[in-house]
Amino acid sequence: MMDVFSLLGHGFAVAATPMNLFFCLVGAVCGTLIGVLPGLGPVATISLLLPATYALDPLAAIIMLSGIYYGAQYGGSTTAILVNIPGESTSVVTAIDGYKMAQQGRAGEALAIAAIGSFIAGCFGTLVIALLGPPLALMTQKFASPDYFSLMVLGLVSAVVLANGSAFRAVSMIFLGLLLGMVGMDMNTGEARMTFGLIELSDGINFVALVMGLFGVAEVISNLEEVSTRIVNHSKIDSIWPSFKVLRGAWGSVTRGTLIGTIFGILPGGGATIASFSAYALEKRIAKNPSRFGNGAIEGVAGPESANNAAAQTSFVPLLTMGIPTSATMALMVGALTLHGIAPGPMIISRQPDLFWGLIASMFLGNAMLVIINLPMIGIWVRLLNVPYRILYLVIAVICAIGVYSVNNSSFDVYMTVGFTLLGYVLRKLDAEPAPLLMGFVLGPMVEENFRRSLITSHGDPLVFLQRPISLALLLISAALLISIVMPSVRKRRVEVFAE
Repeated sequence: MMDVFSLLGHGFAVAATPMNLFFCLVGAVCGTLIGVLPGLGPVATISLLLPATYALDPLAAIIMLSGIYYGAQYGGSTTAILVNIPGESTSVVTAIDGYKMAQQGRAGEALAIAAIGSFIAGCFGTLVIALLGPPLALMTQKFASPDYFSLMVLGLVSAVVLANGSAFRAVSMIFLGLLLGMVGMDMNTGEARMTFGLIELSDGINFVALVMGLFGVAEVISNLEEVSTRIVNHSKIDSIWPSFKVLRGAWGSVTRGTLIGTIFGILPGGGATIASFSAYALEKRIAKNPSRFGNGAIEGVAGPESANNAAAQTSFVPLLTMGIPTSATMALMVGALTLHGIAPGPMIISRQPDLFWGLIASMFLGNAMLVIINLPMIGIWVRLLNVPYRILYLVIAVICAIGVYSVNNSSFDVYMTVGFTLLGYVLRKLDAEPAPLLMGFVLGPMVEENFRRSLITSHGDPLVFLQRPISLALLLISAALLISIVMPSVRKRRVEVFAE
């Protein structure tokens, strides 16, 4: 335990340099901004900003990108409470009771509880990363190729189970992502695969072009279709300091939300959105008077806001210790680390201690910054809602084109971005969530590498995946999850949960 705190102290020394503090602040501000503005989520924003991180030190880049992710959880609650416009999907449920509180003249109370709960949950989640990271990484180092293969299969299956909408479409997206991940040179034979004679595809599909088109620009176009006019009603904020009675009433919800978010963040396919909805459902279920929910219950704000922030933090645990992304945002983090020549996984703690402990320490600093940014500056964030979207998105589209070109100075990358933009737009029209596609694209090469390595070491015996206890257990869990979603009762309940 003392070693952990000693290493954490080293992380603070690394994270507290002027440059890292600056990019931590930039990430926190950008995260709050996209959290406030409906439409652009952290996935789209991180994909748009990936080219800008090329020139940065890897630690500064990952500090900024992670700050955007957890910063968005803070910002989303501000507009959800004040103007009933959730800036982030994780804040949708906060708007139910938060906006009612604002209408009752309790806006300051709701905002303060959301910020305090977010800060406590964020710090707890970060502490979990520090405590669980080293032992999990040590355990993962004992994994062999079959275990890694089965672990990644479990990650892909979990993405299908927890994806919104049709399970068939989610499976299709996974396979499409795996197919796109196979484009380029075969890692063993060196032969070109699915490059169609294009030399630009010999190194595979450009990750930045894919994510910017699929999530960034396609998201912009979809939002331009939906947003026409925006009416902003500013709620009066008298005081942002909650009374002791309110704090006492929210304390249990913050604790439960933090624990729920911590668990959902670690689970493959979990994430902040599911955590916030689960926390709200739990608070409503255990309440003595459930009718208060929907009419300004403080528990309806404290629980979900704590849950989404805890989940945002702990979703880094499987990424940093096993190299497995549990969500689309974490898949982008894998891409960001890979672009800087860093392989996420169990060796990152021993080979890149400055990056691991510096990132964790920056999360503590970032959470403290976000409390300051979000409470005293609430008026500024709300006024941003008056910026016309047609202007905002036009600027984003231009920055995208410049950014994707500047990575390799290649016009082909711009054409690919256009192609993936069209694909992303069509997928949205077909109600096919593109997040599983990204998971398949990122995990595909690792799945293939470990599958082939396992067969080579076992002399072609496919039973090697069933002979190792860890691999067998992971495959059994994957099979159980797949069977569960085809069972009529589970499938019906799954549809009801997503509809709710």
